[in-house]
Amino acid sequence: MRVLRRAAAMAALLLGAVGIQVVQGGAAQAALPTAAVALGDSFISGEGAGDYQPVVDASGTAQAFPGWSAANSNAYFCHRSANASLFKASLPGIQDRFNLACSGGQPADIANPSSARANGRSVASQLDQLRAVAQTHDIDVVLIGLGSNNTQFTFGDVATLCANRFIADAWTGWWEFWAYLNGEVPQEPCTVSDLATDAEVAAATTETTAALRQILDTLAQIDADGAHLVVLQTYTNPLPLDVAPQYRDEDGRTDTRDKFRALGAERYAAGCPIHRASLAPGHMFSQNLGSLVENAYTTLAAERPAADLRVLDVQKAFDGARLCENPGSPTGVLATPVRVQDGPSGTFITSLSGWEKIGIQRLANTCVTYFQTCQESWHPNAAGHTVLGQCLTGALTAAPRTIVTCARNANGTLTFS
Repeated sequence: MRVLRRAAAMAALLLGAVGIQVVQGGAAQAALPTAAVALGDSFISGEGAGDYQPVVDASGTAQAFPGWSAANSNAYFCHRSANASLFKASLPGIQDRFNLACSGGQPADIANPSSARANGRSVASQLDQLRAVAQTHDIDVVLIGLGSNNTQFTFGDVATLCANRFIADAWTGWWEFWAYLNGEVPQEPCTVSDLATDAEVAAATTETTAALRQILDTLAQIDADGAHLVVLQTYTNPLPLDVAPQYRDEDGRTDTRDKFRALGAERYAAGCPIHRASLAPGHMFSQNLGSLVENAYTTLAAERPAADLRVLDVQKAFDGARLCENPGSPTGVLATPVRVQDGPSGTFITSLSGWEKIGIQRLANTCVTYFQTCQESWHPNAAGHTVLGQCLTGALTAAPRTIVTCARNANGTLTFS
């Protein structure tokens, strides 16, 4: 693939061979190195993939790991991973890559500092970071993952809701529930409307489309040669439509019974503490996120017929390798299991066997107070980001202005359609 497919005619191509490009007015200057840039939220930043790099905060200071008890607003917890999909994709013609995405990123963070909103991180707006890259590089590929977090709902809140309902149901009997909690902690499975209503998805689509429009406008102003491919990535669900048979009951109890601690511990250890009845609504939520991205693409493509836009649909990219889809989970899966710490200790709890409800509540409170201790949960792991990188490679070789679906086959290979 030759990324600079709209460079300025034959003269520029010839001069490019000796490191010179033609610029407006006929003047010549040294060609800028080409760059690929990632913008958006956790599914792009590399959340869950480990090997997180220092992140420059809004004051210009590079923030390395500040400790588990630091404020979650610290720039480091953008969790920009060296294993993120942008760095795993084959990008012929690209010399440098810049990950500007931030875990928890929302549409507002595109044009405004993330710290300007509640629970944001101390980083400059992603557009300001993009402008800085454009001062030294010719931006040719832009990967964007945006929409899972917005003013209507966030992925983290959705995941926390369903996991907490399952754990509460597993460890608290109905008598205890009403006697001590006054019925205030829901224990039933999540429904589609619990996760995101149609109205909320519609509002999130409007927010996301507006932010994407700001990115395209900025690229038109700052890109050295005006030629860039923009890839809008959808989301993939870390959980299957149903768990493997070994995770359906334990100690004679299913998750439709009162108090099923052995089963709760088993699913937590496997990485999928969730009701089976919550799985289908979760996939509907993922499909709604995919529709959100595709609808934003349709709007922007109609507005900008000359723009090189495409959608990378990765909803099927983890098929056959999701948490609890096969025996032995979380071994061999493409997503991170739900994991919490007992206080900001740095030690992740991998087994809840033998824990009582008071201890379970303490673990849950740690996640609330120090969200960074559990924020990797249910995100693509390093292997998952490698797959997403392969999906990106496939999207770059597809016909222009298409929706490219990347699906995983049973043998682990990928099919593009």
